[in-house]
Amino acid sequence: TQQLHIDTHLTTMPPKDKDAIALSTDDVDKKEVDEAKSKGKNKKDEPQEDTLSEEDQELKNRLEECIQTLTNANNEAEVTYGIRQKALDIIVTELRTATSSMTSVPKPLKFLRPHYQVIKDLHTSIISSPSEADPDAEALELRARLADVLAVLAMTMGKHDERESLKFKLAGMKDYDALAAKGKASKHAEDNLGSWGHEFVRSLAGEIGQEYNQRVLEESADPDQDEPFKDLLGMVRVIVPFHLTHNAEAEAIDLLIEVQRLPTLLTLDTIDAENYQRICLYLIKTADYMSSDPEDYAEMLDTAYQLYKKQDQYFDALRVALKMNRMEAIPELLGECTDVLVKKQMCLLLGRHRIHYEVEDDDDEEFNPLIGNEKLSEQFLKLAQDLDVMDVKTPEDIYKSHLAETGGFSRRSRRETSGGAQVDSARANLASTFVNAFVNAGFGTDKLMTPDDQWLYKNREHGMMSAAASLGSILLWNVEEGLTQIDKFLYSTEDYVKAGAALAVGILSSGVRNEADPALALLQEHVEGDSHIMKCAACTGLGIAYAGTGREDVMEVLTPVIEQAEGVNKMMEISLAGLALGLIYVGKCDDMVGGTIVQRLMEATEEELNHSHARYLCLGLALLYLGQSEKAEAMLEALKTIDHKIAKYAVVMLETCAYAGSGNVLKVQEMMHQCAEHLTEDAEHQMAAVLGIGLITMGEEVGAEMALRSFDHLLHYCELPIKRAVPLALAVLHISNPDFSVVDQLSRLSHDPDAEMAQNAILGMGIISAGTNNSRVAGLLRQLSEFYSKEAGHVFCVRIAQGLLHMGKGLMTLHPYHSDRMLLNGPALGAMLVVLHSCLDLKHTLLDKSHYLLYYVTCAMNPRMLITVTAGGEDATTEDLSTSWKPVTVRVGQAVETVGQAGRPKRITGFQTHQTPVLLGTTDRAELGTEEFLPISSVLEGIVILKENPDFEKDDEEATEKKK
Repeated sequence: TQQLHIDTHLTTMPPKDKDAIALSTDDVDKKEVDEAKSKGKNKKDEPQEDTLSEEDQELKNRLEECIQTLTNANNEAEVTYGIRQKALDIIVTELRTATSSMTSVPKPLKFLRPHYQVIKDLHTSIISSPSEADPDAEALELRARLADVLAVLAMTMGKHDERESLKFKLAGMKDYDALAAKGKASKHAEDNLGSWGHEFVRSLAGEIGQEYNQRVLEESADPDQDEPFKDLLGMVRVIVPFHLTHNAEAEAIDLLIEVQRLPTLLTLDTIDAENYQRICLYLIKTADYMSSDPEDYAEMLDTAYQLYKKQDQYFDALRVALKMNRMEAIPELLGECTDVLVKKQMCLLLGRHRIHYEVEDDDDEEFNPLIGNEKLSEQFLKLAQDLDVMDVKTPEDIYKSHLAETGGFSRRSRRETSGGAQVDSARANLASTFVNAFVNAGFGTDKLMTPDDQWLYKNREHGMMSAAASLGSILLWNVEEGLTQIDKFLYSTEDYVKAGAALAVGILSSGVRNEADPALALLQEHVEGDSHIMKCAACTGLGIAYAGTGREDVMEVLTPVIEQAEGVNKMMEISLAGLALGLIYVGKCDDMVGGTIVQRLMEATEEELNHSHARYLCLGLALLYLGQSEKAEAMLEALKTIDHKIAKYAVVMLETCAYAGSGNVLKVQEMMHQCAEHLTEDAEHQMAAVLGIGLITMGEEVGAEMALRSFDHLLHYCELPIKRAVPLALAVLHISNPDFSVVDQLSRLSHDPDAEMAQNAILGMGIISAGTNNSRVAGLLRQLSEFYSKEAGHVFCVRIAQGLLHMGKGLMTLHPYHSDRMLLNGPALGAMLVVLHSCLDLKHTLLDKSHYLLYYVTCAMNPRMLITVTAGGEDATTEDLSTSWKPVTVRVGQAVETVGQAGRPKRITGFQTHQTPVLLGTTDRAELGTEEFLPISSVLEGIVILKENPDFEKDDEEATEKKK
């Protein structure tokens, strides 16, 4: 059809005109190309006239004239140095006053670009002129000012690696110094950095850092000496105050870190009440990234500490001192602080951090009860009353078994057909004991143990011990009343009940100081006695009661147990005593305790080290160095000499504990390397390494995020022992913080065919949701209790997880970080590690006869409350603090990272407004919603003392309310 169409077209074409000129296709193409070229030429020429406005053209011409005058290419005699200086003045003025948008280059900089090389040559010619040996003042000044201009131009035109901007600036400074030496100091030498603009100063700061590093690395200059860097440090002393006065605190600190002169901050006058908070916050947050260099880390925190002290911010200074683990600073700060209310707030912080310290001045009656948490039980019960959760909960209220009757199978018919629940009723009762103990923790009443002792006898042997010990958890922190209820069981004829009561005394006193010191008085005789079960209970009780106190009298009681005669049957007592000592001296690096434990490990026989509880002796040693980084090096070397497979486990555990919360990337890589070997047996050290990855990265968000991805790889490619530890490592990263994605992952792992993997995932769900009442986790655990109804071990784990989920009826947390997630509470993390390391071998620990070790979590329990109190003047006593609650409006929302941000950014997002007291989640932050009061504490957590705002006018607030 196409061919036909073409033929028709050809036949119907008109006949050729005889005058027509035939054009070849080549001619047409040539013509088109010529036209296009001429058009292109015109287009090229036209914009030159059109692109520049009159003002721009005038500016360009003016600058070019100045360049001509400045260079004086024709060597005209009338062009003196004075005239050249004036031409240079015009260029300088134009450069300094030029403004532009963020995305475009300033016009003068753009027009001077083609002349950059010309000006450079001029500068070089002045330097190499015959009179260089002793140039006159005018030539020197011209040369110095040319160097200034070139430094600015080099910012955008110079080669990055050559640091031309800095070289010209240094050359200019030398010339200004030479002028000053001749007694003809130039007025231009002053304010010669900031006047060129913020962007130039930033660019120069970057080049100073590079130059400093080059001198240290290539020229072997000593960083501790100022002389090799005199020229650079002179500029730093100008740039840092400039940055601080222009709200660029982060850049000032970065420059000082780069040139290793951070303490210079303490000598500056530009730090005041307006900017010290931003500076200190940046220092504290940046310190987390310096964990691989202990000296830099300590220097940054020490600088923040000194700045806070300089500004009389003693509460914040104490927070930094606790982060540095600098206990000697406590008496110093309390001594320097003159404000009684601030001192009280500091004492409350020490109590929350579980610091064993006694104020020894006239006011000790006022402050020591606050540090000793003596009113904690009273405050907690008042909080529960206020939130209307005083009703006693039974285990059945938690299990909600009636909701599990799905799929047409009732619990009764299932029980009849399978016999699953009846076979292990002792195990079911034991689970109910723990659930009851956790849910009613701190409330003082329950329906199983406090009415009568019938429940005790529904358990057998070690079950009776845990049941009696549950009284300690129910009466938690209430030492006075608790002892009277527990006392009768201490005289029981049944050894297990007696042992449980001894453990209850220890649990009761967890984190609370009492003048009578009942735990040591009652438990000492049992530690020294002959009964095996009493010894185990008393050692554990002392560990829980005195966690983090570092008391020598308790150590003297426990050390003989570790040093006692050999024997596999004694290994359990030895291990539990070692664990208790580790928790009592957590993070204190005590040589005597460490020496005793490591000596015992070295002398132990192979049978003793094969004992399932020997791991606790290793954990006790590791806890001594919790968070102490390189201080554990000597002990690591000692452990490597032990000729047994447990040595590897002990080394990994000690190393991970030493770097806990540091986010140290090198240590994480070492732990990953441990997991690279494919082992199916004797892989305990690999499990500890997986747990260690979570432990090291838990304090730092970026590291924690990266660790989650690493765990995915471990689940895909590694052997079963490593996979079993992954749910526990996930739990470490999210204690009492039920992150949606992590709950999801643990839910998947809880259905794993491997029993130990599933059990660890179930307990992991309990730990990440502890004390939150999270409805999603509650639903998942109910499904699991039904899914595993025939598996006694799994059901036990589900029940424990349910107990942890509803712990303290949702008023408590196990999260070891507090004070806006800045401070790591050693005893809390240590206690969680006891439970997590027990989970690495559930079959021989928690699912066997050592289930009472679960009570170690009471060391980590803390109310997640915010209570505001008014102190009622400076004469107020501790009694007043517990009665003078002041409900105020607060906003509670997700904490937002504001470090280094400009202006006054919002610190919380998605907030809700409440009246205090309120509950705070792990990632929540609170702010006062009224200006009527000012908080003494910079962090609204726990008990916060308020004082009236002297500048507040009530009438104004009422007027605004009416307008609204």
